[in-house]
Amino acid sequence: MPPPNYTLDDLIYLMQRLRDPVDGCPWDVKQTYKTIVPSTIEEAYEVADAIERGDLDHLKEELGDLLFQVIFYSQFGAEEKRFDFHQVVDTLVSKLVRRHPHVFPNENLRERFGNRPADETDIKQRWEDIKKEERNAKGVKGMLDDIPVNLPALTRAAKLQKRAARTGFDWDDIQGPIAKVREELLEVEEALASGDMDAVDQEIGDLLFAVVNISRSLKQDPEGALRRANHKFERRFHYIENNARKALEQMTLAELDTLWDEAKTKGL
Repeated sequence: MPPPNYTLDDLIYLMQRLRDPVDGCPWDVKQTYKTIVPSTIEEAYEVADAIERGDLDHLKEELGDLLFQVIFYSQFGAEEKRFDFHQVVDTLVSKLVRRHPHVFPNENLRERFGNRPADETDIKQRWEDIKKEERNAKGVKGMLDDIPVNLPALTRAAKLQKRAARTGFDWDDIQGPIAKVREELLEVEEALASGDMDAVDQEIGDLLFAVVNISRSLKQDPEGALRRANHKFERRFHYIENNARKALEQMTLAELDTLWDEAKTKGL
């Protein structure tokens, strides 16, 4: 008979033992909220990478690594008597119930938002209305003020644009952002011609921001799109490496381009 599965309580206890100042792990004991942030970001990306690669056999492991980060932060909070994991869960469930009045209605939410919404558009609007109330309750004044500054730049650009668009500050259709990309590309060329590299840097930033606007307008994730483009570039460059008859540094650009085109025709 196989041994029983470990439980969430086992994981919480394990974290407590790792952080024990006498008998714990020296590395875990010296960690702080700030020192494990890079690991948290890395683990989140590894979850996304497993999903995008279709590597669902390893997704369970990657999700466990990400959960461990939550347990780590919760242990810090418990040690400081700020919060523990159970309070994290309670806060999360309370928030999700509050943001889904169409699924978990109560009298207060029903008075504010009416009966069950008719469609997905209504659901999304109610979600945003409730989030706005939550931001107001936290004292967040500007519409953009609570968008984390340390998000990946493409993701943050999309969030900034999306939030601003709720006020009506948006293009009428996709032709607007497409025209803006062309405009920004011309400004990059003008900055290059001037020789002012600070201006070039600024104009490249504007161009990237404009490209994100196209992605957002089409309801696409710019960060995911760029990750997939990165993977595609890697596959094609690996093809060049594997099929080159001499060192890449000794090949002409035309020879490299030929192999690149071969990779494209093979669907890489």
